[in-house]
Amino acid sequence: MFKPHVTVATLVQAQGQLLVVEEWVHGKATLNQPAGHLEADETLIQAAERELWEETGIAATPQHFLAVQQWIAPDNTPFVRFLFSLDLPEMAATAPQDSDITRCLWLPPTAVLQAPNLRSPLVAESVRLWQQNVRYPLTLISAFQWPFSEGAQRAGA
Repeated sequence: MFKPHVTVATLVQAQGQLLVVEEWVHGKATLNQPAGHLEADETLIQAAERELWEETGIAATPQHFLAVQQWIAPDNTPFVRFLFSLDLPEMAATAPQDSDITRCLWLPPTAVLQAPNLRSPLVAESVRLWQQNVRYPLTLISAFQWPFSEGAQRAGA
């Protein structure tokens, strides 16, 4: 059975700048959106909130859904990534809670697109998608519990 890694990422924008996190991967500093794996018993939106908090110290809910991205890493690890966006009125102070995050940076979109040390091609592709200004409501993402109840569906949406 095919079991890709399910991840979430949030593209955070404020005052024309994008928030990226710096983390070391295989001895190299890389840039990524706040992102990580979906954990058991959490919805995709809860995972995005948790990863945003852990990697930046910002407690917020994504405002929009942007895309589902599929990627196979050079080591043949398959990923399915759910991309969200969040617009903040101003650049927030950051305080990473995750020791794997070296620092957070606010950068112009062109700097992210031109960075030679992106964690994956999904980072630049996420910026290009965001620049297209297509946003989907979070209601596009639903979570259901079994046995199904209408209240459970609304709670996870």
